[in-house]
Formats: sequence, structure tokens, C-alpha cells
Amino acid sequence: MQISTAFMVFLLMFILMFILRMPIPMGMMTACVFYFLTNGSIADTKMVAQQTLKTFYTNYTIIAVPLFIFAANVMNSGQVTDKVFGFAKGFVGRFKGGLGHVNVLASLVFSGMTGSAIADASGLGKMEIDAMRAEGYDDGFSCAITAASATIGPIFPPSIPMVIYSMLSGASVGALFMGGMVPGVLLALALMVYVAIFANKRNYPRSEKVSLGDFLRYTFNAIPAILTPVILLVGIYTGIMTPTEAGAVAGLYALVISVVAYRVLSWKGFLQVLVDTVKGTGSVSIMIGAATTISYIVAKEHLAATVGMFITSFTDNKYVFLLIVNISILILGMFIDTSVIQVVFIPIVLPLAKQFGIDLVHFGLVVIFNMMIGLSTPPFGMLLFITSGISGTPLKDVIKEIWPALFTMLVVLVIITYFPDVVLFLPRIFMGYAG
Repeated sequence: MQISTAFMVFLLMFILMFILRMPIPMGMMTACVFYFLTNGSIADTKMVAQQTLKTFYTNYTIIAVPLFIFAANVMNSGQVTDKVFGFAKGFVGRFKGGLGHVNVLASLVFSGMTGSAIADASGLGKMEIDAMRAEGYDDGFSCAITAASATIGPIFPPSIPMVIYSMLSGASVGALFMGGMVPGVLLALALMVYVAIFANKRNYPRSEKVSLGDFLRYTFNAIPAILTPVILLVGIYTGIMTPTEAGAVAGLYALVISVVAYRVLSWKGFLQVLVDTVKGTGSVSIMIGAATTISYIVAKEHLAATVGMFITSFTDNKYVFLLIVNISILILGMFIDTSVIQVVFIPIVLPLAKQFGIDLVHFGLVVIFNMMIGLSTPPFGMLLFITSGISGTPLKDVIKEIWPALFTMLVVLVIITYFPDVVLFLPRIFMGYAG
């Protein structure tokens, strides 16, 4: 492969931005700017600028991103997490290691409202870890299961990474959402098995048994929150609304239940939600702009074709290709933020996935699931830092406990990678998806 001077400058600046700890979206754009400055082609610069603006102004799917970010911020600030946690505790708290199971179930329910692992860990996380600490669970274990269960957020619909993947690949957002249901539930069940094994081994306690009356009260209080994913998914799959319109409905519904049903969102809190949403949307928008620019650079430098020739030179088996993709993302996830993996890695491997005849919805779930494992993978998994920070637990204790959870997640990854029907059978049944 003959590497151009401009591409070498791009790579060096890309690495330098990470070394200098520059914010990821700005670092990516800076590297792109240096590429075009070195490339010296005004025509290229104009073309990529036009393409980026076209992406923002003509891609209807992108509008869903700020809407889901807004809904997630409302859910976090509106203390809806209390209702979700109470419902989960009443449902599974009575089992051995009850609060560990509560942690997983609450994350599964909360994932249907936010679509974000970070929102799950930072919103539910402190409440879950504090409750587990009070009942005698090891802090490292509490943080580890909180980090692992938070990864369900972007796998079970709705999901912000799925929306971005749809933009990059052209895959159906609706099919991606429905395809994520079984893997999300499967991951939750696998993590509950992991909790049960360690609860018996370490003699973790059962939570105090909740009376039928209290359980019904918890459930009644949680119904408005639990209905969020139901309303969205029914609306999408009956054709009443598009996924983008569902994002708007999610934001409005989250606002209504926080203000009217639960009466926990103040005017000051609402203003903070708007500020956080603008910040989050700005960051994602720059990331999407960078993704468009990097896709152009990858195409111009024939990087995808070169990588494709290298891989196909020693295998023509799609399962070996999927193994290579999984290993690559797992290694990258140890050191690089998942958003960078998504916008840089996907444009390179997507043509290969199509060449091997891999369904784009299935491939998307494999990539996103793998990226979420990266959020909990040492040494730089973001969820490890979040759970350590909000609980005051030393990072080394969290890393020590995360390995069994990671193994559990890898088992589920293998299942969805090599048994595509786990992902595709719901879209095929309910959407007539032909993939």
C-alpha cells in the first residue's frame, strides 16, 4: 500500500490529538483539517464540505439523535430512575444476590428510555452502587455489574449508536431497533446468571422481601416510565411514526411524565436539561461531520479496498472475517473511545461486509455490541471510570472484578455473531424484513 503524505499527516495528527487529550470530536476534525491542508486540493475541500452539509440537511434520520439525547436527559434529571429501581427491586430483589439482579433488570428497563450506556451508568449507577454497598456487596463487584449492565442501553431499542450506524450504512433504523431486542434481553439474562453464580459463591444477601401491596405500588408508579419503549416501538412498527418521529414523541412523553405524572422536574432542572442536550447534540454533530469527512478520506485513499484485498488474500470465509472484525474492535476498544471506532472503523469494513454477503442489520448489531464491551474493557473503558468516580471505588478494584462480566458478554457476542437469526428473526416476523 502506497501511503500519501496527506494521509500520513492525518494519522500523525490523529494520534497526537489523543496524546494531548483533546476532546474527541474536535481532535478528529483537526486531523481532517490537516489532511486537506496537506492535500492542497481546493476541489476536495469543497466537495467534502458540500457532502457534510448534505448529510445534515437531507438525512432525516439524524434528527432522531438530539431528540433521544433530550429524552435521556429528562429521564435522568426527572428522577424517573427512582421509579425504575423500585419496580426492579420489587420484582427480583427477593432472589439470592437480589440487588445484583435489580441492577441488571433496572438497566434493561432504563435502556428502553435512553438508548445510552453513559446515561444508564451515571443515572441509575450511583443509586444501585449505594444500595448494594449498604447491603454488604463488594464495591468492586457493584461497580463491575453496574458497568456491564449499562451496556444494555445502546443494544436494546431505542439506541443512539444504532441511529448513527444507520446513517453510515443505510441500514433500516426500525430493523436495527427490533434486531436489538433479543440480544439485549439475552445479555440481561446472561448477566443475571453471572450474578447468581457470584452471589452463591460469596453469599451475597437477598433484599428484604417486598409485600404484594408494595410491589403493586412500585409497579403502578413505574408504569408511565415502563410504557416509554412500548409506545415508541408500537408506534414505529405499526407505521404510525417513523423512528425520527418516535424520538420526538420520546422527548415529549419523558417531559410529560416527569412534570405531570411524577412532578419531579423543576423549571431550573428543565433549563439544565436543555443545556445538556445542546452540549450532547453539538458533540454528536461534530462527530457526524467528522464521520462524513473520514469516510471521504478513506475512499480517496482507497483504504477500504486495500484492507479488503489484505483480508481476502488469506480468507474468503465470512465467519473468519467476522472473527477478525470482533478481535479488531475488542483490541481497539481497550484504548480508543467507541465513538471513534464507529466513525472510523465502520467505513473501512462495511464494503467488506457487503462483499461477504453479511446482512447489514446483523453486522450492525455485532459491531455495536462489540463497541459496548469496549466501554467496560480495561484500561480505558469509559464505564469503568464513571462507576469508579461516582462511587469512590478505586479503579483497580473495578478492573479486578470486571473480567468475569466481560467473559459473560463475550459469550453473548459469539452467539449473536455466528447465529444471525438471533438478531434477524424478529425483524423478519414483524417487519417482513428480507435480510
